[in-house]
Amino acid sequence: MLEACVFATILFGFFGSVLKGNLAMKIIAMDVMSTGAIAYYVLIASRGGRLTPILDEVVAGEAYADPVPQAVILTAIVIGFSIQALMLVSVMKLARDNPTLETSAIEQSNRP
Repeated sequence: MLEACVFATILFGFFGSVLKGNLAMKIIAMDVMSTGAIAYYVLIASRGGRLTPILDEVVAGEAYADPVPQAVILTAIVIGFSIQALMLVSVMKLARDNPTLETSAIEQSNRP
């Protein structure tokens, strides 16, 4: 059930970025899609019954949690935030020249 909700989040973000005409809404939809992808990765990487390798005593044959997925997720969050900030700055610069953020109106005003 949880996987279905995460896939629905990814699909909502994808279809929002494809179907919406407003650039700000496209950025929000892309953020929703990346949040869903990160949530899916966390869902797959999380397993119950794992021991923390740093805090627990080392016992041979025990299952320890892998710290690599946590580092990958933190990196993905930081990169996603920086890309979102860059897209928002680009939309702000585009908004200075155009009275609207609708993609169809911007395309028509920039045609030769």
